[in-house]
Amino acid sequence: MDWTLLSTVEQLDAVDEASKHKPILLFKHSTTCSISRTALDRLQRSWSDADDAAHEPYLLDLHRYRSVSNAIAGRYGIAHESPQVLVIKNGRCVHDASHFGITYAGTKQALEG
Repeated sequence: MDWTLLSTVEQLDAVDEASKHKPILLFKHSTTCSISRTALDRLQRSWSDADDAAHEPYLLDLHRYRSVSNAIAGRYGIAHESPQVLVIKNGRCVHDASHFGITYAGTKQALEG
């Protein structure tokens, strides 16, 4: 996956703008959690070059950038969870999943739906 690292609250404005043109995937990752590592690995194993072309994936390190995670929760009206996947379209969160609910099939369906 060709991740864009999400490290500032200001980047969320760019996420919202980009989501007007193609769906955005946000992955909120806890670097100290084995469930988060498993969910990330499962998603990355199935992701293809065609997925990279059609969707823009962002990765957030929750421990380093907790303020960004808090801003995501407020901006999109979703409860903070870790790990968590969000799909953003037209500046709105249209899908979120956490823990073992994060699957490639469910994420891809949300991105394309």
